[in-house]
Amino acid sequence: MRAVVYDRYGDADVLEVRDVDVPPVGPDTVLVRTRATSVNPVDWKIRQGHLQGAYPHHLPIVPGWDVAGVVEAVGPAVITGLRPGDEVWGYVRRDDVRHGTCAELVPAPQRTVARKPAALTFEEAAAVPLAGLTAWQAVVEALEVGPGDRLLVHAAAGGVGQMAVQVAKARGATVVGTARPHNHDFLRDLGADEVVDYTAGPVSEQLDFPVDAVLDLVGGDALEDAPRQVRDPARVASVVDPATVLGLGGRYVFVRPERAHLDELRALADDGRLRVDLAATYPLERLADAHRASEEGHTRGKIVVTV
Repeated sequence: MRAVVYDRYGDADVLEVRDVDVPPVGPDTVLVRTRATSVNPVDWKIRQGHLQGAYPHHLPIVPGWDVAGVVEAVGPAVITGLRPGDEVWGYVRRDDVRHGTCAELVPAPQRTVARKPAALTFEEAAAVPLAGLTAWQAVVEALEVGPGDRLLVHAAAGGVGQMAVQVAKARGATVVGTARPHNHDFLRDLGADEVVDYTAGPVSEQLDFPVDAVLDLVGGDALEDAPRQVRDPARVASVVDPATVLGLGGRYVFVRPERAHLDELRALADDGRLRVDLAATYPLERLADAHRASEEGHTRGKIVVTV
């Protein structure tokens, strides 16, 4: 099969398209023929060698964790009801970094994949799993956001932020999003009730009154300011800085594969309550360019790669 592989850590030039063997397909594994994947910041941070202490690494590495595609085969112990020909999506994270999703065939542990939303294209679906699961697990599990809550989402125009805005709105919350001014209309169209320009000074000084919960996707000054933004610091969650948020008495969120949560996101998408914003689409052969675009940090939507 074709896959993108790198043998050493470095810049995007280390990425190469090659013919490689299909990785082993275990008894509880779903083999997915990839139609699209996406680029997340964690992909190029791993490629640069910055996260070797966070996950076991085994070079050579096929990058990528998001996948949308069609079931090619299922292992004999798979109990999800998936069959060859089913359209699926998933966040294919294993216990080590080696066999990623930038490949024609992806062996996905059954816990990592679920049926794809019918309302989304493969490209749109590939943009959701990692970002969407992060948003769901932060908003629903960590912060327990529900009707009547006022949630502040930092970096609301980013990949996770957009999902968090929509998940919170679907749960009946009022949402305040921070972003640069050129993204304010976009956030309002996405459902945000209020928008704040984080470049105009501390967010706490721009709020009329403290919010009920804060989702931090930035760290740094934004997280340090969080106790002044929220009624109770216990309802601050961060995906960026575990030491600081735990020191504040809040929650650190580290996304995990979860079929049930993918099903919740599928229901929102098929119900028209989860919209996907794509910044750009690249073919597999141009994955290096997709990584470079993500590293620049100026894209609003997700960067997708077709296979």
